[in-house]
Formats: sequence, structure tokens, C-alpha cells
Amino acid sequence: MKHTYIYWLAPAALLTWASCGKPQKGGPAAMPPTPVYLAEAKTAEAVYYDKYQGIVVSVNTVELRSQVPGFVTGIFFKEGDIVQKGKVLYEIDKRKYQAAYDQAKANVLSAEANLVKAQKDIDRYNMLLKSDAIARQTVDQAQATYETSKAQVAVAKAALESSRTDLSYATITAPFSGRIGISQVRLGTQVSTGTTLLNTISAEHPIGVDVVINEQDINRFYNLQKSSTDSTFKLVLPDGSKYAKAGKVLAIDRGVNNQTGSIKVRIQFPNEDDVLKDGMSCVLQVLNSQSGNRVQIPFKAVTEQMGEFFVFATRDTVVKDTAADKTVKDRRDTIAKQVKVKLGPRINSDVVVMDGIKQGDKVITDGFQRLRDGGRVTAGSAAPAGAAPKK
Repeated sequence: MKHTYIYWLAPAALLTWASCGKPQKGGPAAMPPTPVYLAEAKTAEAVYYDKYQGIVVSVNTVELRSQVPGFVTGIFFKEGDIVQKGKVLYEIDKRKYQAAYDQAKANVLSAEANLVKAQKDIDRYNMLLKSDAIARQTVDQAQATYETSKAQVAVAKAALESSRTDLSYATITAPFSGRIGISQVRLGTQVSTGTTLLNTISAEHPIGVDVVINEQDINRFYNLQKSSTDSTFKLVLPDGSKYAKAGKVLAIDRGVNNQTGSIKVRIQFPNEDDVLKDGMSCVLQVLNSQSGNRVQIPFKAVTEQMGEFFVFATRDTVVKDTAADKTVKDRRDTIAKQVKVKLGPRINSDVVVMDGIKQGDKVITDGFQRLRDGGRVTAGSAAPAGAAPKK
């Protein structure tokens, strides 16, 4: 019984294998085309900017510190105000320095009096020497006394100048016109020489913006330093608003950081209205040299795969279609091909295509999620934002 079952099963398996190996007439049915929406690549004006994170810096900033020790006895400004060059800002207790100056002044007068006396002595001794009424040694001693008196006058004058300098240091003035900050000391505060910070003053017009650029962009900024326009540099403030004044390259740092491969560039902006504040963060926009008429497509047509960008572009093809009555007819199909593209910046809802697509090409904006490379499509008009393609 067992063997009879095996003999019956073998011919059935052979028949099944034979039927599977023979192609059926007419072949498998062709897949229907996928409905998609298309948009045509167009050439349009594309003005776009490269963005750099920037920090607003004062072109001229100085920390005020006392060069003599003592107690603060006077503060003569309003915090946060604009102060003019030479305005008195702080005063250190100057009584000791005034006394030292007066003493040094008196020492100069004393040394000058001794010099006058020594001059008269030597004149008188020289007259006596002509008549051999005095020893030559006495004349030589008088000459030495005169030279010593001259040196003492020079020493006294140097001490006077030093005391005058110390006295002047007791009064701290603005080194240039600018805005002064909040005072770090109050009346009666004891300050030390060169260590105690009194305040900071900075010039705010013009003002700079520091950005860090890659070393590959150095030549670009050197060229911009030689020639730029009012539209070359734009500044975006922390609140998102744009600064209305145009900037220019003020300085490029002396060398490249060998660890980061970057270099600092300072852009100068006018700041008459005091909009830009020292230390403020901002975004510097630099006009891209490739701005101009560029091919643009809707950004939603782009897909990304492992860091590379692709679009589906369509092309029409003619294929031979055999009908049921064995007649052959030409059939025009629209085929979707996946194309690798190099993108530029986004312009609103569009994106600039630097390579891969040319003007007039049609790209699929909706419906490509169900497509394979080389698949047939049936095209509709451009889809409104958020709309799905028709089935």
C-alpha cells in the first residue's frame, strides 16, 4: 500500500514541475502606472547668504585700574553713560601724593639754590686764581662741588616728575570717548595698584562683529576686504530682526589655529544708534558668490539617502505593445528615473540645484514614496501644499 501511494505521487509531481517550467501565454499583467504630481525645474534669481555665528565686540575697550594704591574718594560719572575723552571718572585719596609732590618741588628749589652758590664760588675762585691768590686745589674742589650740585638738581627734578605722575594717577580720566559700565567699586573702597578693577569703558561707534571661518574661506574674505558692497554683509540680531546698516571687513587675524583649522575675522558696522552691544550674539550673513540665476525645484521633491540627495525626474519613452489580436502598436510611457543632485541653499519652499537637474526637467513632488527607479507614472499638475496625489 505504501509503495502504491509513492508511485501515484511521483507522476503528479512531474506534471506540476512541467507546468511551472513552461511560460504561460501572454505573460504576467503589466503593473499600472503610479499617479504622481510633477513640477518643472525653473531658473530664477537666487540671492542667498552663508551664515556665521558672531559675537559683537567693541573695537576699543579698556579696563580701568588704579596705578596707585589708596581709597576711592570720588566717583564723577553716571553708570552706563557716554563719557568724553579726558573726563574725570574716579579720584583716589591724593593727600599723600600731593604732599610728596610738594616736598619734591621744594627739593628742586633747594638743589637749584646750591647750584647757584656753587656757580658763584667757582667764578670767584677763578678770578683769584688769575692773580695767584688761591691754591689750585681749592679751585678744583669748587669745580667738583658745582658738578655735584648740577647732578643734585637733576635728581630733584626727576623725583619731582615721579611725584607729579603719582599725583596724576590719583585722578583717573576717560582715555577715549565711549560708554562706561557699572562701577565695580564704591566710595571708600581700598584699591591696589593694577589689580583692582574699577570699571570698563568701550567705544561703541563703530563696532565690530567677530566670526570664526574655515581656513578654506580665507581667500574669499581677503577678496571681500578689498571689495564689498552694501549687500555683502547682513546682521541678524538675537530677536530675529535684521540690522539695517552695512558692514565691511575690518581685520583678518594673523594666523590659522592649527588645532581647529579656523581663523577669526572682524566685520565692522556703524552703530550710531547704539543698537549693537558689546558681547551680544548675532548671525552674520555673507552674500554667497554663487548667487544669481539658478535652477530651482520644490524642496519636497528631494529625498536623502546616506547623506546624498536624489530626486525622481520623468522622461517619456516609446515601447512596443502587442495587443490580443497579435497587432503591435507603439505606446508612450512616462518613466521615473532617480537622479543624484547637488543642492544649494533653500529659497523659501524651493531649493537651488547646483548639478543633476537642468531647466525644464520635470521632477516628482508627490507620490514618489511608492516608486521604484524606472517605474511607470501617470502625471498630474503640481500638488498644493499638503495635498496627496490622486489615485
